[in-house]
Amino acid sequence: MAAWDLSVTVEDLGADAPPITVSVTSDLHIGGVILKLVEKSQVKRDWSDHALWWEQKQQWLLRTAWTLEKCGIQADAGLIFMAQHKSLRLGLPNGLTLRLRACFSGPVFRTVLGICKMLNIRRPEELSLLRPVEEKKKKKDKDLSEELYDLTEVPLTSVSRPCLYNGMPAHFADSLKTEKVYKMLSVSQPAPAPEAIAKLYRPASVVDKAHIHSRWLDSSRSLMQQGVQENDRLWLRFKYYCFHDLEPKYDVVRLTQMYEQARWAILLEDIDCTEEEMLLFGTCAFMPKRLTLKGYKQYWFKFKDASISYYKSKEESLGEPIQQINLKGCEAAPDVNVAGQKFCIKLLIPAPEGMNEVYLRCENEEQYSRWMAACRLASKEKSLADRLFQSEVQSIRSFLAMQQTNPNTHTDDSMSINTHSLVSPRYSKKYKVKQLTPRILEAYQNVAQLSLTDALLRFLQIWQALPDFGISFVVVRFKGSRKDEVLGIAPNRLIRIDLGVGDVVKTWRYNNMRQWNVNWDIRQVAIEFDGNVNMAFSCVTADCKIVHEFIGGYIFMSTRSREQSDTLNEELFHKLTGGHEAL
Repeated sequence: MAAWDLSVTVEDLGADAPPITVSVTSDLHIGGVILKLVEKSQVKRDWSDHALWWEQKQQWLLRTAWTLEKCGIQADAGLIFMAQHKSLRLGLPNGLTLRLRACFSGPVFRTVLGICKMLNIRRPEELSLLRPVEEKKKKKDKDLSEELYDLTEVPLTSVSRPCLYNGMPAHFADSLKTEKVYKMLSVSQPAPAPEAIAKLYRPASVVDKAHIHSRWLDSSRSLMQQGVQENDRLWLRFKYYCFHDLEPKYDVVRLTQMYEQARWAILLEDIDCTEEEMLLFGTCAFMPKRLTLKGYKQYWFKFKDASISYYKSKEESLGEPIQQINLKGCEAAPDVNVAGQKFCIKLLIPAPEGMNEVYLRCENEEQYSRWMAACRLASKEKSLADRLFQSEVQSIRSFLAMQQTNPNTHTDDSMSINTHSLVSPRYSKKYKVKQLTPRILEAYQNVAQLSLTDALLRFLQIWQALPDFGISFVVVRFKGSRKDEVLGIAPNRLIRIDLGVGDVVKTWRYNNMRQWNVNWDIRQVAIEFDGNVNMAFSCVTADCKIVHEFIGGYIFMSTRSREQSDTLNEELFHKLTGGHEAL
């Protein structure tokens, strides 16, 4: 075959670098083109993550055994040789924004698998990526930059369940910076100030909710094919509300992010609930912040090396302790109000399932100073015999003396509650803080004996029991109708909703569904149910691929079982959700 020139832009050489021209024939395979490019670039580096991107066709050339002729590539093809993994800004349900490396060449479904493996989130098929909702910012807010937590150096792991070290995946334990980020992923974050909450996007109608649900990315196409560029910002969210095989021991990050997504859906009124339900949500959300309200039991404590042991009494301290707590790597934080004679130590103890919280209450300033100093040294694997112990005690005494001089330095009044972070704006406007606080504290007594994990699970149970739980909305036009209506897509049913008054017109369950088809030419979804019931609609606010993916995704979720909990049938997912472009 006759040789001809093919020009390829090499992204790593910079925007100003001219394309590299290589001599090729039509029977040369893609791998051969890449080999010629690497040789001619004369740059010695690892090119294994690089591939060819065809700009005009918006597709990756990943089948390296295919020839140029089979791919349809001619001399005028605008090819770019670039890395398949690029930096991405990822917004999480708890408000954190991470910068990490993500796959831009594979289907989004596989990209999410890689992200979830790195973040130690099991059942990644329940999550997906969507474009963030544009928030209206005032001119004075224009220069405010978001806080980013950089994880670009953390590798994308290939194992299904990473090894844990000090309660976290080993790839997070390499540095203090990444350890800090993992702890933030695993623990509920404090709510922002009321002014910041007021600026967050709040859907005012079902049409606004439909607008949000129209922003999901196509799971069967790559990030590049959907116009996502390096360093763009996306949201990682739970898309399918079928939470399979929840295990608190292994699902610390998964449960925390699930809780945060539920909490913000309630606070921003994305889901409706009654006043009683809102108060119950507030008490469960209150748990991570106010465990100190629980009653304390008195024990005899013994401090030795870097561990605390406690016993029912001093007399029993010669025998086996009730529990021994290793303080290596723990965090010791003060929870003190000198005026109120409250001297507490909050310990965050590394554990296989994340971080355990332990609160110690001391009798007086002197006891607190010595025990707090001991805990801080033990976290660094230092004993009471260390020369720093006395200086640490003195430093804590000085801190307490400052509080006596200026009681406003650090107060923690157990009756002071930020109600804006516990109930939605509707109830914050309806009631004053002084009215809400006693009602929340009263309801709190019903759940006060729950552990932090149990309170979180209780919160999720209440959320899942709400009538509107898990419903995604799309504005559609049903066949034969002259007006727009709303289609609600729930984990087990489809709902036809009147757009004007919000009433449910008709409900169809998936277990009565015989088949569904998509006419990709006219972008119409047709569904057949038992009893010769048929319906068809076209989508107004979203691509019909999103509806097709929701239906197929929920049917896929129903095929999972505990016996195959660690096996993900990716091929079946794409068959059910991908349509004619699936493979």
